[in-house]
Amino acid sequence: MKVYHGSTLVVQYPLAGVGRDNLDFGKGFYVTDIYNQAKRWASVMMLRRPDSSAMVNVYELDVARLSSANYKLLRFEGYNSEWLDFIVSSRQGKKPWIGYDLVEGGVANDRVFDTIENYIEGQISKDIALGRLRYEKPNNQLCILNQQLIDECLSFEECIIIK
Repeated sequence: MKVYHGSTLVVQYPLAGVGRDNLDFGKGFYVTDIYNQAKRWASVMMLRRPDSSAMVNVYELDVARLSSANYKLLRFEGYNSEWLDFIVSSRQGKKPWIGYDLVEGGVANDRVFDTIENYIEGQISKDIALGRLRYEKPNNQLCILNQQLIDECLSFEECIIIK
Protein backbone atom coordinates (compact mmCIF):
# COMPACT_ATOMS: atom_id res chain seq x y z
CA MET A 1 0.00 0.00 0.00
CA LYS A 2 1.31 3.47 -0.86
CA VAL A 3 1.40 5.82 2.12
CA TYR A 4 2.50 9.43 2.40
CA HIS A 5 4.04 11.72 5.00
CA GLY A 6 3.71 15.48 4.60
CA SER A 7 6.69 17.44 5.91
CA THR A 8 9.26 20.12 5.23
CA LEU A 9 11.99 17.48 5.31
CA VAL A 10 13.00 14.41 3.37
CA VAL A 11 12.29 11.56 5.79
CA GLN A 12 14.10 8.60 4.31
CA TYR A 13 14.56 6.82 7.66
CA PRO A 14 11.44 7.45 9.80
CA LEU A 15 11.59 7.07 13.55
CA ALA A 16 8.85 5.93 15.89
CA GLY A 17 8.53 7.71 19.20
CA VAL A 18 9.68 11.07 17.87
CA GLY A 19 7.29 13.98 17.88
CA ARG A 20 4.85 15.70 20.11
CA ASP A 21 3.07 14.14 23.04
CA ASN A 22 -0.72 13.84 23.21
CA LEU A 23 -1.37 13.51 19.48
CA ASP A 24 -4.45 11.63 18.25
CA PHE A 25 -2.95 8.15 18.10
CA GLY A 26 0.25 8.58 20.07
CA LYS A 27 3.84 9.58 19.72
CA GLY A 28 4.74 7.82 16.49
CA PHE A 29 5.40 8.27 12.80
CA TYR A 30 2.23 9.41 11.01
CA VAL A 31 1.39 8.54 7.42
CA THR A 32 -1.78 8.51 5.33
CA ASP A 33 -2.94 6.63 2.28
CA ILE A 34 -4.44 9.87 0.92
CA TYR A 35 -1.89 11.85 -1.11
CA ASN A 36 -3.79 15.17 -0.96
CA GLN A 37 -4.05 14.94 2.81
CA ALA A 38 -0.25 14.63 3.08
CA LYS A 39 0.16 17.48 0.60
CA ARG A 40 -2.13 19.75 2.68
CA TRP A 41 -0.23 18.88 5.87
CA ALA A 42 3.09 19.64 4.17
CA SER A 43 1.73 23.05 3.18
CA VAL A 44 0.63 23.74 6.75
CA MET A 45 4.06 22.76 8.04
CA MET A 46 5.70 25.06 5.49
CA LEU A 47 3.70 28.01 6.82
CA ARG A 48 5.21 27.35 10.24
CA ARG A 49 8.70 27.31 8.68
CA PRO A 50 8.64 29.99 5.95
CA ASP A 51 12.20 29.26 4.81
CA SER A 52 11.33 25.63 3.99
CA SER A 53 9.64 23.68 1.21
CA ALA A 54 6.54 21.52 1.39
CA MET A 55 7.36 17.90 0.65
CA VAL A 56 5.47 14.64 0.42
CA ASN A 57 7.50 11.58 1.34
CA VAL A 58 6.24 8.45 -0.40
CA TYR A 59 6.55 4.97 1.11
CA GLU A 60 5.42 1.44 0.43
CA LEU A 61 3.80 -0.21 3.44
CA ASP A 62 4.11 -3.99 3.17
CA VAL A 63 0.61 -4.91 4.32
CA ALA A 64 1.14 -8.65 3.78
CA ARG A 65 4.18 -8.66 6.04
CA LEU A 66 2.43 -6.43 8.54
CA SER A 67 -0.53 -8.82 8.69
CA SER A 68 1.57 -11.97 8.97
CA ALA A 69 3.75 -10.66 11.80
CA ASN A 70 2.66 -10.51 15.42
CA TYR A 71 2.10 -6.76 15.43
CA LYS A 72 -0.74 -5.39 17.50
CA LEU A 73 -2.93 -3.22 15.29
CA LEU A 74 -5.91 -1.03 16.14
CA ARG A 75 -8.20 0.26 13.40
CA PHE A 76 -11.13 2.64 13.79
CA GLU A 77 -13.74 2.39 11.04
CA GLY A 78 -15.04 5.94 11.42
CA TYR A 79 -15.80 8.70 13.84
CA ASN A 80 -17.50 6.48 16.40
CA SER A 81 -17.66 6.24 20.18
CA GLU A 82 -14.49 4.16 20.48
CA TRP A 83 -12.57 6.59 18.26
CA LEU A 84 -13.79 9.59 20.27
CA ASP A 85 -12.85 7.95 23.59
CA PHE A 86 -9.38 7.14 22.24
CA ILE A 87 -8.77 10.67 20.91
CA VAL A 88 -9.95 12.30 24.14
CA SER A 89 -7.84 9.94 26.23
CA SER A 90 -4.81 10.71 24.04
CA ARG A 91 -5.31 14.45 24.29
CA GLN A 92 -5.59 14.15 28.05
CA GLY A 93 -2.20 12.43 28.18
CA LYS A 94 -3.49 8.99 29.19
CA LYS A 95 -1.58 7.20 26.39
CA PRO A 96 -4.21 4.65 25.28
CA TRP A 97 -1.89 3.65 22.42
CA ILE A 98 0.56 1.93 24.77
CA GLY A 99 0.83 -1.71 23.69
CA TYR A 100 -0.13 -1.06 20.05
CA ASP A 101 2.30 -1.12 17.14
CA LEU A 102 0.05 0.74 14.71
CA VAL A 103 -3.17 2.71 15.11
CA GLU A 104 -5.28 3.69 12.10
CA GLY A 105 -8.35 5.84 11.78
CA GLY A 106 -9.85 9.24 11.12
CA VAL A 107 -7.95 12.47 11.62
CA ALA A 108 -9.08 14.87 14.34
CA ASN A 109 -8.49 17.81 12.01
CA ASP A 110 -9.84 21.36 11.95
CA ARG A 111 -13.29 20.23 10.83
CA VAL A 112 -13.81 18.08 13.91
CA PHE A 113 -11.49 19.79 16.40
CA ASP A 114 -14.14 22.16 17.80
CA THR A 115 -16.56 19.28 18.39
CA ILE A 116 -13.91 17.31 20.27
CA GLU A 117 -12.87 20.34 22.34
CA ASN A 118 -16.51 21.13 23.18
CA TYR A 119 -16.98 17.54 24.31
CA ILE A 120 -13.76 17.53 26.39
CA GLU A 121 -14.79 20.79 28.07
CA GLY A 122 -18.24 19.39 28.90
CA GLN A 123 -20.08 21.88 26.69
CA ILE A 124 -21.77 19.10 24.71
CA SER A 125 -22.64 15.50 25.46
CA LYS A 126 -21.05 12.49 23.82
CA ASP A 127 -24.26 11.84 21.87
CA ILE A 128 -24.25 15.39 20.47
CA ALA A 129 -20.55 15.14 19.60
CA LEU A 130 -21.10 11.84 17.78
CA GLY A 131 -24.14 13.32 16.03
CA ARG A 132 -22.00 16.16 14.68
CA LEU A 133 -19.16 13.83 13.70
CA ARG A 134 -21.57 11.57 11.81
CA TYR A 135 -21.71 14.18 9.02
CA GLU A 136 -17.94 14.38 8.59
CA LYS A 137 -16.15 12.15 6.12
CA PRO A 138 -13.00 10.98 7.91
CA ASN A 139 -9.61 11.38 6.37
CA ASN A 140 -7.25 8.57 7.27
CA GLN A 141 -4.05 8.42 9.27
CA LEU A 142 -1.81 5.61 10.40
CA CYS A 143 0.41 6.12 13.41
CA ILE A 144 3.32 3.71 13.51
CA LEU A 145 4.44 3.35 17.11
CA ASN A 146 6.98 0.54 16.73
CA GLN A 147 10.41 1.08 15.18
CA GLN A 148 10.72 -2.59 14.24
CA LEU A 149 7.49 -2.32 12.24
CA ILE A 150 8.93 0.71 10.40
CA ASP A 151 12.18 -1.10 9.69
CA GLU A 152 10.48 -4.27 8.45
CA CYS A 153 7.36 -3.01 6.71
CA LEU A 154 7.91 0.59 5.51
CA SER A 155 10.13 1.36 2.52
CA PHE A 156 10.99 4.89 1.40
CA GLU A 157 10.39 5.42 -2.33
CA GLU A 158 10.74 9.12 -3.06
CA CYS A 159 10.16 12.65 -1.88
CA ILE A 160 8.02 14.99 -3.96
CA ILE A 161 8.70 18.71 -3.50
CA ILE A 162 5.44 20.66 -3.59
CA LYS A 163 6.79 24.20 -3.12
